[in-house]
Amino acid sequence: MSKLHFTLTTAFFILLAGMAHAQEVKVEQAKFSAGDNAAWLKPDFNDSPWQTLRLDKEWDLQGVKLYNNFAWYRLHVVIPSALKDKRTGQIALHIGPVDDCDETYFNGHLVGKTGTTPEDPEGYQGYWQKERRYLADASWVRWDKDNVIAVRVYNADGEGGFYKRAAYIEKPMLADYVSLAVSGESGQAKAVLSSTHKSSGKLTATVRDGETGKVLQTRHWNVKLDKKKSFTATIPVEGPSRVVFTYEDPGFGETLEKNFCNPYILTPAAPAKPRYNGPLVFGVRPGSPVIFRLAFSGEKPMKYSVEGLPEGVDLDEENGVLSGKVLKEGDYPLVLKASNTKGMAQQAFTLKVGPKIALTPPMGWNSWNCWGTSVSQQKVMTSAAALINRGLADYGYSYINIDDAWEAPERAADGSILTNEKFPDMKALGDWLHSKGLRLGIYSSPGDRTCGGYIGSIDHEEQDAKTWNDWGVDYLKYDWCGYNKVFVASEDHSTAAYLRPYVKMQQYLREQPRDIFYSLCQYGMARVWEWGAFIDANSWRTTGDINDTWESLYSIGFEQQAGLHPYAGPGHWNDPDMLVVGKVGWSDELWDSRLTPDEQYTHISLWSLLAANMLIGCPLDQMDDFTFNLLCNNEVNAVNQDILGRQAHQDVVEDGIQIWSRDLYDGGKAVGIFNLNDAAMPTLLKGALEKIGIEAKIARDLWRQKDIPTDAIYSIPSHGVLYVKVK
Repeated sequence: MSKLHFTLTTAFFILLAGMAHAQEVKVEQAKFSAGDNAAWLKPDFNDSPWQTLRLDKEWDLQGVKLYNNFAWYRLHVVIPSALKDKRTGQIALHIGPVDDCDETYFNGHLVGKTGTTPEDPEGYQGYWQKERRYLADASWVRWDKDNVIAVRVYNADGEGGFYKRAAYIEKPMLADYVSLAVSGESGQAKAVLSSTHKSSGKLTATVRDGETGKVLQTRHWNVKLDKKKSFTATIPVEGPSRVVFTYEDPGFGETLEKNFCNPYILTPAAPAKPRYNGPLVFGVRPGSPVIFRLAFSGEKPMKYSVEGLPEGVDLDEENGVLSGKVLKEGDYPLVLKASNTKGMAQQAFTLKVGPKIALTPPMGWNSWNCWGTSVSQQKVMTSAAALINRGLADYGYSYINIDDAWEAPERAADGSILTNEKFPDMKALGDWLHSKGLRLGIYSSPGDRTCGGYIGSIDHEEQDAKTWNDWGVDYLKYDWCGYNKVFVASEDHSTAAYLRPYVKMQQYLREQPRDIFYSLCQYGMARVWEWGAFIDANSWRTTGDINDTWESLYSIGFEQQAGLHPYAGPGHWNDPDMLVVGKVGWSDELWDSRLTPDEQYTHISLWSLLAANMLIGCPLDQMDDFTFNLLCNNEVNAVNQDILGRQAHQDVVEDGIQIWSRDLYDGGKAVGIFNLNDAAMPTLLKGALEKIGIEAKIARDLWRQKDIPTDAIYSIPSHGVLYVKVK
């Protein structure tokens, strides 16, 4: 949830005489002023004294230090009459993303607003990642003359303004009026067309076999749309089928296309008999609370027992929750047991009492990718209850982490940090989670403000650490955001300067009488993986924020994690960011992850190989069966939780195929063969394994949980994976 994702922003548009082609005008700069004045939206306002900024860089990178305040851009652009569009009578203003909120005017007319500011009745809500594309009435255009796009920006903290690229003024496209949404349900692929403008055309659906690419069927529909009339089409699908829906409107001379991959489930159903799915070791410091839930799947109700419990630790036999404290250091061998009417299962387990915690990567849930700043205590409790009732807790998911937006606007008179009205009782929430064997996570920043504009911990580090201990916090995500202005203002930009705020908080965390997992969120700056473990951090972000696109997954997973394996191990982990499966949205407006099912299998496979933090980012009470089975494959999760703690390394990069492998504590090796191409690739498994020095006749397909011959050819789907374990 950083705003340090690309660069530090603000840009302004100045006229570019040249056009990229006859359908658009490109604008790369703008006039800029800090402050807020309604007169600045008027097209004839004299902005010549204002400074000029680029639109592809945040305003911080251009010398502007402006936080939690307003600023305006004025983009001057000559719009040629060649862009007149008789079809629609409008012009399109594609200004790109703005950090964080914008209110955009075209020649004095309001054309759009994205996000809300603190002065709005609903309070602040930023949408820094969202592309801004607004339509303006063509009657407002001064053809072949200077036009002004005035953009009022509110920056909640850190970087601000435009940041990604130039703006474009162009003719409207079919996609500006017609939306094509695809989904699947009950063995059918569904396409829904809706429009804000009259449109007539043809919808085509082409179904292909997911492995061979063979066309299985094709259907066509003639379509007429307007504001009141939408169109829905369905076509039957089975297994890993791929469907391409194409809508063509001859009047626009354009085509819309959306792909649908049937969300096929590979994970076999868990047996009704108890089965252990959790880690084989748990670390706790002497005297710190033990909070551990036995991760057995199977038919409920279930009875639990443990052999070898040390003095000071008790078991809730009904819920399978260990609690208490152990004062003496040492390794305590236990046998975890669970039984139901179908049978009994047991698992050898070690409780390690010593200086090191987080002996395996954390598994749990974080509120940000679904709820963003709209998170509330009720939403958190709903997902926590679903973690148990849906069965994810039976697979080792145990952290319930509240991200930004829990903080009150002001501290108490004594300086203590307070919760806002959405979180009426944080301590009660922590107690409730602990009674279920779950752990409470919290969020803050070493600056005066968080990414969402809430109160940070600067100059209150010790006080906040004590407060979090009182609430029962077990995990802290400490996000750089607001500290950036402190860092930028300082003349010291050494590696030590990057460490300074994180060392300070860790000192006070370690003084608390409970274990608090320490997660550094600073996006990989100053090669954090080289020093994170030395300041006693348990994990550190290695990248900017992930989103639910293949481009983001590819960049963060395959490009930015290569070579980081030497720095991960028990107690300290590289963190490529949270999971983007299920429903996401970063607000109350949720959607199904835009990653295809194949890409989601790749996502989870790679994160398990990377020994990454497995923090789910969707509302758990809305989880479908596909997402559950994606997250609850015990053999895949066992690789992530392997107690050897070796992160995978990138072994092969060749013709769009990458092979990553990691050593496992039982002497085996987990291997992911990833197809990054846009078409399915037939792959001889034996040949792929030989490239990394492995000779084996049989491999274990981890997703399908079955042994497969290595001398066979397997078709790996586009952006998909063949994930195996070999000995």
